[in-house]
Amino acid sequence: MEPIKKWYAVYTHAKWEKKVANLLARKEIENYCPLNRVLKQWSDRKKIVYEPLFTSYVFVRVSQKENISVLQTDGVLNYVNWKGKPALIRDSEIELIKNFLFDHSNVRLEKIAVEVNDTVRIKYGLFVEQEGRVTEVMDKTIRVLLPSLGYAMLAEIPKSHIEVINNRSKGNC
Repeated sequence: MEPIKKWYAVYTHAKWEKKVANLLARKEIENYCPLNRVLKQWSDRKKIVYEPLFTSYVFVRVSQKENISVLQTDGVLNYVNWKGKPALIRDSEIELIKNFLFDHSNVRLEKIAVEVNDTVRIKYGLFVEQEGRVTEVMDKTIRVLLPSLGYAMLAEIPKSHIEVINNRSKGNC
Protein backbone atom coordinates (compact mmCIF):
# COMPACT_ATOMS: atom_id res chain seq x y z
CA MET A 1 0.00 0.00 0.00
CA GLU A 2 1.36 3.40 -1.01
CA PRO A 3 1.87 5.88 1.86
CA ILE A 4 -0.55 8.80 2.08
CA LYS A 5 0.93 12.03 0.74
CA LYS A 6 -0.25 15.45 1.83
CA TRP A 7 0.64 19.01 0.88
CA TYR A 8 2.69 21.15 3.26
CA ALA A 9 4.56 24.44 2.94
CA VAL A 10 8.24 24.81 3.77
CA TYR A 11 10.21 27.96 4.53
CA THR A 12 13.25 28.58 2.35
CA HIS A 13 16.18 30.95 2.52
CA ALA A 14 15.36 34.32 0.94
CA LYS A 15 15.37 34.17 -2.88
CA TRP A 16 15.89 30.36 -2.82
CA GLU A 17 12.37 29.27 -3.80
CA LYS A 18 13.23 28.16 -7.37
CA LYS A 19 16.51 26.54 -6.26
CA VAL A 20 14.74 24.58 -3.53
CA ALA A 21 12.04 23.45 -5.98
CA ASN A 22 14.75 22.17 -8.34
CA LEU A 23 16.65 20.40 -5.54
CA LEU A 24 13.43 18.73 -4.31
CA ALA A 25 12.61 17.63 -7.87
CA ARG A 26 16.06 16.03 -8.16
CA LYS A 27 15.22 14.04 -5.02
CA GLU A 28 11.93 13.06 -6.73
CA ILE A 29 9.92 14.90 -4.09
CA GLU A 30 6.72 16.34 -5.51
CA ASN A 31 6.70 20.10 -5.04
CA TYR A 32 5.09 23.26 -6.32
CA CYS A 33 6.65 26.71 -6.42
CA PRO A 34 3.88 29.03 -7.69
CA LEU A 35 5.33 31.54 -10.15
CA ASN A 36 3.67 34.85 -10.89
CA ARG A 37 3.90 36.36 -14.40
CA VAL A 38 5.04 39.94 -13.89
CA LEU A 39 5.72 42.56 -16.55
CA LYS A 40 8.91 44.38 -15.57
CA GLN A 41 9.92 47.63 -17.17
CA TRP A 42 13.47 48.86 -17.39
CA SER A 43 14.57 52.12 -19.00
CA ASP A 44 15.31 50.36 -22.31
CA ARG A 45 12.85 47.43 -22.43
CA LYS A 46 9.91 45.51 -21.00
CA LYS A 47 10.06 41.84 -20.16
CA ILE A 48 7.80 39.23 -18.57
CA VAL A 49 9.54 37.55 -15.66
CA TYR A 50 8.38 34.73 -13.40
CA GLU A 51 8.73 35.46 -9.71
CA PRO A 52 7.73 33.24 -6.79
CA LEU A 53 4.25 34.22 -5.62
CA PHE A 54 4.96 33.29 -2.00
CA THR A 55 8.29 34.65 -0.85
CA SER A 56 10.33 32.03 1.00
CA TYR A 57 7.68 29.30 0.54
CA VAL A 58 7.64 26.11 -1.51
CA PHE A 59 4.85 23.54 -1.30
CA VAL A 60 5.71 19.84 -0.97
CA ARG A 61 3.45 16.80 -1.29
CA VAL A 62 5.05 14.15 0.90
CA SER A 63 4.41 11.20 3.16
CA GLN A 64 5.69 11.19 6.73
CA LYS A 65 8.69 9.09 5.61
CA GLU A 66 9.82 11.88 3.28
CA ASN A 67 9.71 14.65 5.92
CA ILE A 68 13.38 14.23 6.90
CA SER A 69 14.54 14.25 3.27
CA VAL A 70 12.70 17.54 2.72
CA LEU A 71 14.31 19.12 5.79
CA GLN A 72 17.76 17.92 4.65
CA THR A 73 17.42 19.76 1.34
CA ASP A 74 19.73 22.77 0.92
CA GLY A 75 17.80 26.00 1.33
CA VAL A 76 14.92 24.50 3.36
CA LEU A 77 14.71 26.02 6.83
CA ASN A 78 11.64 24.32 8.29
CA TYR A 79 8.01 23.44 7.72
CA VAL A 80 5.47 26.23 8.05
CA ASN A 81 3.71 25.47 11.32
CA TRP A 82 0.15 26.08 12.41
CA LYS A 83 -0.66 25.55 16.09
CA GLY A 84 2.64 23.73 16.67
CA LYS A 85 2.31 21.26 13.76
CA PRO A 86 3.27 21.46 10.09
CA ALA A 87 0.44 23.33 8.32
CA LEU A 88 -1.57 20.95 6.17
CA ILE A 89 -2.57 22.45 2.81
CA ARG A 90 -5.69 21.09 1.13
CA ASP A 91 -5.37 19.73 -2.42
CA SER A 92 -8.16 22.10 -3.45
CA GLU A 93 -6.10 25.10 -2.31
CA ILE A 94 -3.10 24.01 -4.40
CA GLU A 95 -5.41 23.59 -7.41
CA LEU A 96 -6.95 27.00 -6.73
CA ILE A 97 -3.49 28.62 -6.74
CA LYS A 98 -2.58 26.85 -9.99
CA ASN A 99 -5.82 27.88 -11.72
CA PHE A 100 -5.62 31.45 -10.41
CA LEU A 101 -2.06 31.89 -11.71
CA PHE A 102 -2.99 30.31 -15.05
CA ASP A 103 -5.71 32.91 -15.61
CA HIS A 104 -4.17 36.00 -13.99
CA SER A 105 -0.84 37.78 -14.08
CA ASN A 106 0.56 40.39 -11.72
CA VAL A 107 -1.20 38.69 -8.81
CA ARG A 108 -0.79 40.33 -5.41
CA LEU A 109 -0.82 38.63 -2.03
CA GLU A 110 -2.13 40.13 1.18
CA LYS A 111 -1.56 38.64 4.60
CA ILE A 112 -4.96 38.45 6.25
CA ALA A 113 -6.76 37.25 9.32
CA VAL A 114 -9.67 35.11 8.08
CA GLU A 115 -13.01 36.43 9.32
CA VAL A 116 -16.48 34.98 8.98
CA ASN A 117 -18.76 37.12 6.76
CA ASP A 118 -21.19 36.44 3.95
CA THR A 119 -20.99 33.13 2.12
CA VAL A 120 -21.12 33.59 -1.67
CA ARG A 121 -21.23 31.41 -4.77
CA ILE A 122 -19.54 32.55 -7.98
CA LYS A 123 -21.97 32.41 -10.91
CA TYR A 124 -19.66 33.08 -13.88
CA GLY A 125 -16.00 32.79 -14.82
CA LEU A 126 -13.11 30.63 -13.71
CA PHE A 127 -14.46 29.77 -10.26
CA VAL A 128 -18.07 29.12 -11.33
CA GLU A 129 -20.10 27.35 -8.63
CA GLN A 130 -17.29 27.77 -6.07
CA GLU A 131 -18.34 29.02 -2.67
CA GLY A 132 -16.33 31.30 -0.48
CA ARG A 133 -16.42 33.80 2.30
CA VAL A 134 -16.29 37.52 1.65
CA THR A 135 -13.72 39.32 3.75
CA GLU A 136 -13.90 42.71 2.10
CA VAL A 137 -15.78 44.30 -0.77
CA MET A 138 -14.02 46.94 -2.84
CA ASP A 139 -15.35 48.24 -6.17
CA LYS A 140 -14.71 45.16 -8.35
CA THR A 141 -12.10 43.31 -6.30
CA ILE A 142 -12.70 40.15 -4.31
CA ARG A 143 -10.41 38.02 -2.20
CA VAL A 144 -9.97 34.27 -2.70
CA LEU A 145 -9.08 32.87 0.70
CA LEU A 146 -6.35 30.31 1.34
CA PRO A 147 -7.07 29.73 5.03
CA SER A 148 -4.40 27.09 5.62
CA LEU A 149 -1.74 29.69 4.86
CA GLY A 150 -3.51 32.83 6.05
CA TYR A 151 -3.25 34.49 2.62
CA ALA A 152 -5.70 35.85 0.10
CA MET A 153 -5.21 36.26 -3.64
CA LEU A 154 -6.82 39.33 -5.19
CA ALA A 155 -8.39 39.57 -8.63
CA GLU A 156 -11.06 41.70 -10.24
CA ILE A 157 -14.40 39.91 -10.54
CA PRO A 158 -17.59 41.89 -11.21
CA LYS A 159 -20.06 41.85 -8.32
CA SER A 160 -22.68 40.64 -10.81
CA HIS A 161 -20.74 37.36 -11.04
CA ILE A 162 -21.49 36.36 -7.44
CA GLU A 163 -24.65 35.64 -5.49
CA VAL A 164 -25.10 35.78 -1.73
CA ILE A 165 -26.04 32.40 -0.26
CA ASN A 166 -25.89 33.17 3.45
CA ASN A 167 -25.86 36.77 4.62
CA ARG A 168 -24.28 36.63 8.08
CA SER A 169 -24.06 40.38 8.48
CA LYS A 170 -27.86 40.70 8.93
CA GLY A 171 -29.29 39.78 12.30
CA ASN A 172 -31.52 36.72 12.76
CA CYS A 173 -34.94 38.22 13.55
